[in-house]
Amino acid sequence: MSTHPHSPPTGTVPSGVERRNLLRWTAYGTHHLTARTEIPEPERVYWGYWQEVGPGEEILGDLAGRRVLDLCSGMGRFAAHLAASGARVDAVEGARSQHERAVARFGDRPGLRLIHADAVDHLERAEPYDVVLSAHGLSYLDPRRVLPALTRALRPGGRLVFSVLHTNSAGDGPSDSVTARSGTRACGSGRATPWILGRTPPAT
Repeated sequence: MSTHPHSPPTGTVPSGVERRNLLRWTAYGTHHLTARTEIPEPERVYWGYWQEVGPGEEILGDLAGRRVLDLCSGMGRFAAHLAASGARVDAVEGARSQHERAVARFGDRPGLRLIHADAVDHLERAEPYDVVLSAHGLSYLDPRRVLPALTRALRPGGRLVFSVLHTNSAGDGPSDSVTARSGTRACGSGRATPWILGRTPPAT
């Protein structure tokens, strides 16, 4: 099922960097829509770029009957996989072309809602979730906007699991400043601009 929520409320307007990232991912999705690129069914959820490396969905806990959110869900592969295991999954994607790819491939999957919306807008409107996950997507949202919304979107005792980039394309490590790094992630014919953050130094 596909839904299109209404306009975002005041205070959740994406930053200029986020809007540029959205345009990049929209162009990426449009390219693959035009090319009719096949979307394979994943065998498991994975958090890096290689399916056979690292943990899978077992780190999310028992999801049977749970209310789950896949944030920045892209083409919907992981959300569809989790829905097939008995979870009630919302897959939220901001790039319309990526959302359309998900609808075309997984739109009839029971237990799955495919939602085209700004991530923070959805977090502020939705009922709280038992589990929120995001594989790489949070890197392209301003953490000052998305992290507070995530704290309100989880039920007490809920679980947040996500993966983000830890270096840029030049191999530079995390930064302690909340600043997006221009031109550090190839995205189709252009480059998206992620935030690559380190841990906050302890107070002295």
